[in-house]
Amino acid sequence: MANERIADVVKSGKFLVSDGAWGTFLQKKGLMSGECPELWCVDRPDDVKAIAKSYIDAGADMVEANSFGGTCFKFEHYGLKDRVSEINEAAAKVSKAAAGDNKWVIASIGPTGKMLITEEVTEQQMYEAFKEQAIALEKGGADAVCIETMSDIEEAVLAIKAAKENTDLEIICTFTFERTVRGDYRSMMGVSPSAGALAAIKAGADIIGTNCGNGMERMLDIVKEMREAAPDMPILVHANAGMPKNIDGEDVFPETPEMMATFVDEMIVAGANIIGGCCGTTPAHIAAIKKAVEKHNN
Repeated sequence: MANERIADVVKSGKFLVSDGAWGTFLQKKGLMSGECPELWCVDRPDDVKAIAKSYIDAGADMVEANSFGGTCFKFEHYGLKDRVSEINEAAAKVSKAAAGDNKWVIASIGPTGKMLITEEVTEQQMYEAFKEQAIALEKGGADAVCIETMSDIEEAVLAIKAAKENTDLEIICTFTFERTVRGDYRSMMGVSPSAGALAAIKAGADIIGTNCGNGMERMLDIVKEMREAAPDMPILVHANAGMPKNIDGEDVFPETPEMMATFVDEMIVAGANIIGGCCGTTPAHIAAIKKAVEKHNN
């Protein structure tokens, strides 16, 4: 199956399941505050592989790589700027080893943390950073990149173009939105779901979508808006396990696997083709989502 493109499988009428949270999983395995998560792909590869394998075993058709903060801008903070290629390649290799030949690796590319609008970085510098990361992820065996948690159209477009122009990877691009006081949704930079979707498509994304920031119920409206703007594009949604509640100083995500799974039918009707999880989700959540999705593939 991994020899086929994800978008082609989706367009053939099949609904797919993605993986769940990585950050909270790493923390449970001992990742400390201030530690570089991506470095675990080199220093603790077995722990990283176990996370990816747990999602594959739960029924995920695709799994991310532990590469979310893998640009030179983020690595500079840890004194790892000269190890971007090494660590990203390792990240893809670890997830590929867990996924095997029949599942896809959709390697994560997150925001750089730099703001184009303040001119602290140039477009060319940002493009080169994404280029370096994408090339290394492809070398490590990734099938696609999941450019995710984006809030700025310009940054998302640069990431898409860097991957498209320098690799043969399939390209997924997802934005993160928050509900405004008016009841609609906007990213931190004021981008609407429809605007984000159309910009990603124009830049060359193969799959569009949304991740983080919302639970399944709120994601419904976001997916509907994207589907209306892009009737024929595959849409991926990575929802949180509900909205976090701070209990005794710890963020707790309230939605159980069964609660998330109850929204699968509505999510597919809204327009989603690929459903997975973000913050707070576990292999149990993915297993429940898989069971609900499979009813639509029969």
